[in-house]
Amino acid sequence: MKEGPDIARIAALIGEPARANMLTALMSGKALTATELAGEAGVTLQTASGHLAKLRDGDLVQVRKQGRHKYFALAHADVATTLEALMGLAAGQGALRTRTGPKDAAMRQARVCYNHLAGQMGVQMFGSLLQRGLIWQEGEALGLTEAGKGFVCDFGVDVDGLSMARAPLCRSCLDWSERRTHLAGSLGRAMLARMETLDWVRRDRDSRALLFTSRGSAAFSRAFT
Repeated sequence: MKEGPDIARIAALIGEPARANMLTALMSGKALTATELAGEAGVTLQTASGHLAKLRDGDLVQVRKQGRHKYFALAHADVATTLEALMGLAAGQGALRTRTGPKDAAMRQARVCYNHLAGQMGVQMFGSLLQRGLIWQEGEALGLTEAGKGFVCDFGVDVDGLSMARAPLCRSCLDWSERRTHLAGSLGRAMLARMETLDWVRRDRDSRALLFTSRGSAAFSRAFT
């Protein structure tokens, strides 16, 4: 490719297995240390530090210092969107990891995608909001309707505060397991945070899976039928 964006460079950064594992671990939205990411990638700390330097130079991760520690996170939402799309492409091509376990079903039902709800329940929420006219969609453009603003406020989300922020309020994200859209953007993050506050859902400590309580599952079904 002689002109235009250098996709080969970005693809090479993401495509290395250890770096791919690190980036996937950061999809939870949680900042992790180099030691933690080395464990996720199955490499030494020295090797992990070299990979993280390349990811940082490529603007795929950012680093923050707190005390004696450095914490790494995805650089921005576009990185998470790209990773989710690549996961969907890999799954569609049959490029799946052979190691499976009981958490696979939980991950497909509900998981964190850069601090918003993904999986079957994320797709269900998006579909419900769209069908009831609470959000609108035109191609890739997505927004909240007036009725949607009322619904979101009643749900306990400060939509006016979100609208004043620089981050997009609503973004569509193609769910890798469902191959359908779930809600991203600041509203997607706020909706998940509100569900956690209501104790509808809790995060699994060892994966990106989200575990709905029995009360939370029933309340979610009522809110997003």
